Amino acid sequence: MTGLYERHLAVSPEWLALYYRHPLELTHGEGRHVWDADGNRYLDFFGGILTTMTAHALPEVTKAVAEQAGRIIHSSTLYLNRPMVEMAERIAALSGIPDARVFFTTSGTEANDTALLLATAYRRSNQILAMRNSYHGRSFSTVSITGNQAWSPTSLSPLQTLYVHGGVRTRGPYAELSDEAFVRACVADLEDLLGHTRRPAALIAEPVQGVGGFTSPPDGLFAAFREVLDRHGVLWISDEVQTGWGRTGDHFWGWQAHAENGPPDILTFAKGIGNGMSVGGVVARAEVMNCLDANSISTFGGSPITMAASLANLSYLLERDLQGNARRVGGLLIERLRSVAAASPAVREVRGRGLMIGIELVRPGTDEADPEAAAAVLEAARAGGLLIGKGGGHSTSVLRIAPPLTLTVAEAEEGAAILADALHAAG
Repeated sequence: MTGLYERHLAVSPEWLALYYRHPLELTHGEGRHVWDADGNRYLDFFGGILTTMTAHALPEVTKAVAEQAGRIIHSSTLYLNRPMVEMAERIAALSGIPDARVFFTTSGTEANDTALLLATAYRRSNQILAMRNSYHGRSFSTVSITGNQAWSPTSLSPLQTLYVHGGVRTRGPYAELSDEAFVRACVADLEDLLGHTRRPAALIAEPVQGVGGFTSPPDGLFAAFREVLDRHGVLWISDEVQTGWGRTGDHFWGWQAHAENGPPDILTFAKGIGNGMSVGGVVARAEVMNCLDANSISTFGGSPITMAASLANLSYLLERDLQGNARRVGGLLIERLRSVAAASPAVREVRGRGLMIGIELVRPGTDEADPEAAAAVLEAARAGGLLIGKGGGHSTSVLRIAPPLTLTVAEAEEGAAILADALHAAG
């Protein structure tokens, strides 16, 4: 592995981060487990950053990929593409957006980039509202609407971005308020902001902030925002790259926790729907999607092979009610982790829903984030045979737990036990 690591360093950007003091090369996987080049087996609680959504080497998906690869792998959107049309039909129906149109991309970054293009073209405005502590991708436009300093390498932007409160419930100026008062304060902040600016094109928001550390507002916040946005003629973009497809357990889409006023104007997705294949996309009502007055295609978006994988993966997820499994097993896991955390003075909060759980670490006796402790727990968990992620605000002090949605109760218990040992070992 040392040789491969040295080769990586010789040809890769310095900012291309790797986990662990001694980085892993993962060679194969099965179910909820992966193996490294040294033959070590790990329980995977991160799924390639929430992307291996159902299981590693899922037979239904690998069979669909192999069969499609034997016919044709690529054609581009300049030709009719049956798997793409079939997938678009299914997503349009599931989205909740009336008269929906679907455009496929190759990543969540590109999906959010497309959503910004649509919103700014439709509203003829380059102003965007975004949430503090947010993350929406690594392209020039998505970095410019990312409210997380650790993931925003430049202040240059094609957009004018204004940030509003609400993405983080337990920190910031409204943290001590009740849920109802928190929502009222955030709505008042939004109203005040809109009274001091020209009409923005859209508000983009993650229902649960992913890279930001799996934080979320009280249910109903974005419904309350929607009333204000509609009054001011501002679109709502729901970034479902991490929350979509039933991961939160309670809902198929994250926006449905805020559903009193209906679906968003634009919805973006990616990550798990391809179960590891490069798939992203945008859903919008026809009026918004069709607003572009210039040519636009995608060379790789919606390719036959990625659509075959996505169709098989979506069918597997729906037929086996993996959303229900995320709710049941995720509920057990979060309660188990809260019991574990009660014995650790370094844990500030265990939060999340379904199989999307964050453990925030602080220096004991303070409210100060402790990224060194998070790194130590990450290492200790790996040594115990468990892979997890990390993220959060201005420092990576939140352990991110997002296993494949087929996780069993026994595997949840095993992972929680390893995390308990890791927290103890790390201090």
